[in-house]
Amino acid sequence: MRAARPLFGRRARLRWVHLILGGALATPYVLVGSVIIGPVTGSADVFGSFPLQLASFAVGLPLAVLTSLFPLTRPLEAAAVRWLCGVGPDRLAAAPARSRGEKGRTAAWFTLHLGLGGIIAGMTLALPPFAVVLILLPAVSAVRGSRLGLPEVLDHTWALALAPVAGALSLAALAGCAAGCGALLARWAPRLLGPTAQDRLAAAEARAADLAVRNRLARELHDSVGHALSAVTLQAGAARRVLDSDPEFVREALAAIEDTTRRTVGELDAVLGVLREADSPGTAPAPTLAADLDGLLRRTRADGRRVSATVAADPGKLPPLVSREAYRIVQEGLSNALKHTGERAAVHVRVTAAGGDLEITVENPLTGPRPSRPGGGHGLRGVADRARLLGGTATAGPVGATWRLHVRLPIEGPAPGGPARKDPV
Repeated sequence: MRAARPLFGRRARLRWVHLILGGALATPYVLVGSVIIGPVTGSADVFGSFPLQLASFAVGLPLAVLTSLFPLTRPLEAAAVRWLCGVGPDRLAAAPARSRGEKGRTAAWFTLHLGLGGIIAGMTLALPPFAVVLILLPAVSAVRGSRLGLPEVLDHTWALALAPVAGALSLAALAGCAAGCGALLARWAPRLLGPTAQDRLAAAEARAADLAVRNRLARELHDSVGHALSAVTLQAGAARRVLDSDPEFVREALAAIEDTTRRTVGELDAVLGVLREADSPGTAPAPTLAADLDGLLRRTRADGRRVSATVAADPGKLPPLVSREAYRIVQEGLSNALKHTGERAAVHVRVTAAGGDLEITVENPLTGPRPSRPGGGHGLRGVADRARLLGGTATAGPVGATWRLHVRLPIEGPAPGGPARKDPV
């Protein structure tokens, strides 16, 4: 059974169908060729002569080149190859042929498909009936006595005995020719219908752009929602511990939780705008260092944490992109510090501008080794990505008894076409 699979398996049968479709497409061209061959040879019955049929086929086939110039030829042929020949979609071009080279390859493919398809389709129509007659010839006397134009050699006993074998071999030869031509078309399809270097480059750029959007979305979700959940958890825990002894603090903590969650919903709507690919009027703007740093510090202090800030720069003069990314970096730095320090530990944020760079530093006491969490570390990688995209640098690690996150961002962004500076995080 396995030995017959290359000839009669599902893939071979589908490729056979593909060839027969090519033969069907070749029929109009053969008819046009017969119109030309008839007057030239002076024959009134072109299809009554096998050599004239071949001549009509040879004359009509080059006309297929003109049809291949239609824009839909390459997409339709590529779809047929994908479904019937088993060629992967990534190896075929789905767009119409535009350049001269693409049109030339499409014309070559179309002519090859119709040429091989016409031959296999003709064999499929002619050989099976002839093979059946040969197989039944020794057993059915009516077939021997009929006027089917059989060769006189079949009147001999030895030829009559070998007739079934010849019929079976004819069917096997037909299947072998169909399988071979189908494999040949499947092999040449990527070369003649495949994407060009420009198509592959465009596809790679599209994938890279999509990946960049996904990474940006992941960073925004981590920094906004992750920070909010960490802050709310700490605020709720602090409020629960003093629920009976300090009702005023509890009210402040609940108000901070409400403010944090309300603001995070707005930030989440802005992040989801990336997925919608729209900056609609109903989408909340992304937070920036200029407009939202004070609120971030206020919400972080709501659970009683000692958070101080030194801002020796004018956030209002920062470019919008730098201001937005700087806010996310400070947010992640505070979130990281709150996760890994005690309740009484002090956290200090410093934002300065010098030499055309914006420097952000977040420091907190090193209270022990940073715990390793499954899936952890995404925040620092996000900070590194943000700094690198702006052409800056980021470092994070222990400095004496202090854990320090230090980020340097060019205020004017990266130089056009220049490489980003290496990020040690």
